[in-house]
Amino acid sequence: MPYVERIAFEVDGEGEPVVMIHGLGGTSNVFTPLLAAFSRNRKLRFDLPGSGRSARFEGPLSVDVFLHAVLTVMKKCSIEKAHIAAHSMGTIVAAHLAAAEPARVKSLALFGPLLAPPDQARSAIRGRAAKAREGDMQPIADTLVQATLSSESRLKRTAAVAFVRESLMRQDPDGYARSCEALAEMQAADTARITCPTLLVTGDEDVVAPPSSVRAMGDRIKGSRVEVLRGCGHWTPVEEPEECISILNRFYSRGSATWQTSSLRMSA
Repeated sequence: MPYVERIAFEVDGEGEPVVMIHGLGGTSNVFTPLLAAFSRNRKLRFDLPGSGRSARFEGPLSVDVFLHAVLTVMKKCSIEKAHIAAHSMGTIVAAHLAAAEPARVKSLALFGPLLAPPDQARSAIRGRAAKAREGDMQPIADTLVQATLSSESRLKRTAAVAFVRESLMRQDPDGYARSCEALAEMQAADTARITCPTLLVTGDEDVVAPPSSVRAMGDRIKGSRVEVLRGCGHWTPVEEPEECISILNRFYSRGSATWQTSSLRMSA
């Protein structure tokens, strides 16, 4: 796997480029279940600084560091403008990218999206950073499997449970702690500057990006659409990949001309 500035990335395929930004505790692999939706795209996936195979990235992390990472890997791959797909913390980074560099972003497809952590969650995120620095990721993994996957996923989707637990267990504790600290400090992007077609997908059991918050986010982003998946938690690409692929196919095939603003669809 190639690296640029200690950031691990992979690129494959041909066509319009899509750049994928994972969330806290994730890696580029969180998008593997959705790759069928991008069969006609050039796909750029990478591990954020501090996460996965980019854990050796040194220094404090922040939304600005993550934005620099996105632009660095895009430049390395000669990508001027791309569709952006993101999950969880990555959706905050994606929103900042679309607001700061609108000419670089063709569309946003955001899973488990949020503009920033709610104020009441920031202290808990910092507490998780302190817990990670004790060096054992297992208690964090066990807690988040219970808290962030839907009850149906925990009962029936054993592969999703294993994926999430392994993704968390494999994180470097210090890199994860620095990522938590970065997330705890993130503020919302200027949504008035986001002008591209935007898709927001969450689960009806997502405690990180609950439907009410995602609908409010949709109201702030012109040209956006909200989709809520039944029986799904925060790890939408892993818990409901087939439904997510179907939604993505509709999103990209319709384009901005017919993509309705701030509508809601409940998916079985």
